[in-house]
Amino acid sequence: MYMSPTSLVDTAWHPLADGSPPPWASGWGEDRRGVFVEFAIGVVRQRLRWIPPGRFWMGSPEDEPGRFEGEGPRHEVTIEKGYWLFDTPCTQALWQAVMGDNPSYFKTPDRPVEQVSWDDVQIFLKRINDDLPGLNLVLPSEAQWEYACRAGTTTALYTGDIKILGKHNAPALDLIAWYGGNSGVGFELDDGYDNTGWEEKQYPHTQAGTHPVGRKAPNPWGLYDMLGNVLEWCNDHWHESYEGAPTDGSSWQDDEAGGDRVIRGGSWIGFARYVRAAYRSRHPSDGRFDGLGFRCARVHP
Repeated sequence: MYMSPTSLVDTAWHPLADGSPPPWASGWGEDRRGVFVEFAIGVVRQRLRWIPPGRFWMGSPEDEPGRFEGEGPRHEVTIEKGYWLFDTPCTQALWQAVMGDNPSYFKTPDRPVEQVSWDDVQIFLKRINDDLPGLNLVLPSEAQWEYACRAGTTTALYTGDIKILGKHNAPALDLIAWYGGNSGVGFELDDGYDNTGWEEKQYPHTQAGTHPVGRKAPNPWGLYDMLGNVLEWCNDHWHESYEGAPTDGSSWQDDEAGGDRVIRGGSWIGFARYVRAAYRSRHPSDGRFDGLGFRCARVHP
């Protein structure tokens, strides 16, 4: 079900409304999914989508299929400031252009970069922000990530409810996400992961991995791969539940929380229940694996 986000300000307004793009922009425009702006590093271009301010319910209801206890308590969050968000996970091409290397296991320029730690991403952010003054990219907060993923919807997926038929089988995911049930379909690299032992797959396939970004249907705000393909780092420290969580959309920082950071969105290797808007998990800030990447945000002043 789609619902317009509860408006706090005129959501028709956006930073390009006066026709003055920021100096770092190489392109901008508006389409049926909203406003976008682009930047370039050499020949590599990246698009960001405008995410308007609003209110939403964060977390999952207790009767949602596949729910984990750490997705509660469900609570209302107010996003007072709009922000920009990459319309895809960071690609290997962009990482290579900024960092000069490519740590990914499944290597092609148009696939999401993976095998990057939260600590690695901090170095990437500093370098890209130095390269393009005023860009000021950050990792999104967990609340910003979920708000953007839902794009005004309240269901398990931004296309509606989820029905889980098996560990790797939820047909509603097929249109929007690469997950454990379909990530071997059309997989063309020679070094795919042997998944012959995976149970209850939506499709029969024997090797799998990531896929090029933007091949599945976007959400209503024009964001691709928010669910599936790779999990995505958020800025927040990990907490076991939302008890005491901020309600203003800010990142939940806690020096006593340990070294784990929040990851969101499910991945090509994940069970169907992991690929939902409310699903959340954790990973050490220095940890890396081939199902984990990121996308960047920019908060407008």
